[in-house]
Amino acid sequence: MSRKDVQIVPIKTGAAAAAFASGKVDAVGAFPPFWSTALKRKGSKELISSKAFPGAIPDLLVVSAKLIKEKPEQVQALVKTWFDVREFMAKNPQKADEIMAKRAGISPEELALYKEGTKFFTLEENLEAFSPGKTMKNMPFAAQKMAGFMMEVGFIKKVPDLTTILEPKFVKSLANQDKKS
Repeated sequence: MSRKDVQIVPIKTGAAAAAFASGKVDAVGAFPPFWSTALKRKGSKELISSKAFPGAIPDLLVVSAKLIKEKPEQVQALVKTWFDVREFMAKNPQKADEIMAKRAGISPEELALYKEGTKFFTLEENLEAFSPGKTMKNMPFAAQKMAGFMMEVGFIKKVPDLTTILEPKFVKSLANQDKKS
């Protein structure tokens, strides 16, 4: 089987998982909580997981270029807040899980399943991720590899300018503040 044998159907993830579960499509790419819906189809089987490709599918905190330019102090505060939340999660894992499960509309037990494939980066891991390098741990490298793959399989027509999408200065600034403390 090759890429030419696959017809990609543009459906939102939740609807795609339901379409697979009901037999309307033959395969689906999904993430929590949708993959559990997909796996309800009799005889369905997970073929591959992003766990096998660390760095290939990162979850990112994204803001607009306009916000970075016009209100960098708010972006810095947002980044600091994220790491404050990370600290709360580390110190209060049960309470953090209760909060996240409630927000997601799922049980803490279901959240535990989803967290198995989730990695929340530390400040140090974020610094490494933003660094140039030659592994999937380095976002500039990973972005280039994934863009090349997406072009190769026909998801995109050309590789975009990836130098404009990653901005490490806010993470670096926070790391420098931590060193001074």
